[in-house]
Amino acid sequence: MTPDIIIHNGALVTFDDNTPEAQALAVAGGKITAVGEDAGILALAGPQTRIVDAKGGTVLPGFIDSHVHLFGGAVELACPNLYGVSGLDAMKAVILPFAQANPDDLMIFCVMADYDILGTGKMLTRHDLDAILPDRPLAMFSPDHHTIWANTPALETAGLLQGAQVDAGSEIVMGADGLAAGALLEPGAYAPVLELTRHGGREMLGLTTGKDPVPPATPAQREMDKDVIERGLLHCAAQGITGLHLMDGNTYQLELLTELEQEGRLACRCNVPFHMKGVDPLDRLTAEAPVMRDRFQGDMVRCSHVKMFIDGVIESGTALMLEPYPGEMGQGGNAGDEVFTQDHFVACCVEADRLGFQIAVHAIGDAGVRRTIDAFEAAQSANGPRDSRHRIEHLEVMHVDDIPRLAALGIVASIQPGHAPMGHIFPPTGVSNYLHPHQLAGAYAWQTIRETGARVVFSTDWPVIPVDVMDNIKAAVAPLDLGEGWIDQSQSLMDTLASYTRDNAWVAFEEDQGGRLQVGMRADIAVMSDDLTTLAPADVTEARAVLTVCAGRVTFER
Repeated sequence: MTPDIIIHNGALVTFDDNTPEAQALAVAGGKITAVGEDAGILALAGPQTRIVDAKGGTVLPGFIDSHVHLFGGAVELACPNLYGVSGLDAMKAVILPFAQANPDDLMIFCVMADYDILGTGKMLTRHDLDAILPDRPLAMFSPDHHTIWANTPALETAGLLQGAQVDAGSEIVMGADGLAAGALLEPGAYAPVLELTRHGGREMLGLTTGKDPVPPATPAQREMDKDVIERGLLHCAAQGITGLHLMDGNTYQLELLTELEQEGRLACRCNVPFHMKGVDPLDRLTAEAPVMRDRFQGDMVRCSHVKMFIDGVIESGTALMLEPYPGEMGQGGNAGDEVFTQDHFVACCVEADRLGFQIAVHAIGDAGVRRTIDAFEAAQSANGPRDSRHRIEHLEVMHVDDIPRLAALGIVASIQPGHAPMGHIFPPTGVSNYLHPHQLAGAYAWQTIRETGARVVFSTDWPVIPVDVMDNIKAAVAPLDLGEGWIDQSQSLMDTLASYTRDNAWVAFEEDQGGRLQVGMRADIAVMSDDLTTLAPADVTEARAVLTVCAGRVTFER
């Protein structure tokens, strides 16, 4: 077959043991049809073949971000971004011009507001936000998306100013005056505020409830939602990304993605989960999850995993710990918040495993991770061993005794290097304030986990951090030295690239279809501006994607 595309003069990283390096490849019919030296591949060209000169840059399988929140991340690209902003005056400088330029928005919704945006230990309140925008709803997401702060008009409009009943593991922080103070912890508390966004909260329904919009989205709303998702997909493609594993989901998102595919507007493959909440009865999983999975099993859009949360995050004191947090956060014996009762969580894992699903669980604290390992072990005992590839997402703090259990049970460590305090994105000293010194040995233990033989995959959790691939790679290969007590967890470049490509295909049971530059594999390819192997680890961000090909179609070109 005459190639549609030939990429030559490249430094190919194939992840094919038989041909680990090459200069060129050919693509036809959405598949890789040849890999080899320039002369032999160029000889295959026909009059209509597009010839791409990689100019010596790395050519590798398209990046797969194995933990994203696509719909929310796409929406947030247009929101006021408070990353690096500190103090009320600086906040006003970002927020007020946006508010003036968008008079029709019911609420001004900001993102990436640091927990210490007013200074270390100063809790942001509704009164602070009222000082910025007193007569119009204003709210802002923390970077980890586990807290929203809202002003008085936003709390009133959402029906939360007087407090409300919330799900286990969520909290409306109340003030001394008996009214909501402004901080809303976890989706069970902040979901009503999201209903005030431009998209009416539909962008986060896959996270907050896992259910579809009620009432159903109108045709105009569906088109608006598809347009913003398409923009998000193109933004991912500009990073060299060809595949996404979503970690929030509902039928609505799957329908929108399927329609985008039918319209030729889907720039990345998307795997969307069934989201099981701690408040959901077990029979919801049994009745609904297989129906969703069976309906969506395409090559570009599919459902194959169940997502659950076992805890929250360290910075808000909601991650489940084996002992109370140090200092003020640990007052009253606070060791985090339980999202599932353990009995219910184990039952859900056993049932999801029995139904043949892969399971992905958000677990950040050492107790949350241990509970998840225990539940996966219980599922294996109940149903028998199988190639399940169950995943733990984040595992930011582990008890060192639990680290070898991952490999022993075949559990995949799904890690986001850019989340770590040594990752160059968040303040390097923040997390240390919330951990005991003896917990550091199991904190962000990427290389320690890898050396036990456990499989490690990398992702961003966009929009918690930007979906930008090279920033995340730098976090892995050139982490900051945080000093005494912290273990160097630096990753090799090749391990990092494998965890972002080959291994992310493997974790989705797609190792026979993608993740390698090999004849017969999907033509999902990223061409980089530089040869990554020639850059110092700290300088890898000098490289960027210059061409992205997904399913044989060019989805991005610089």
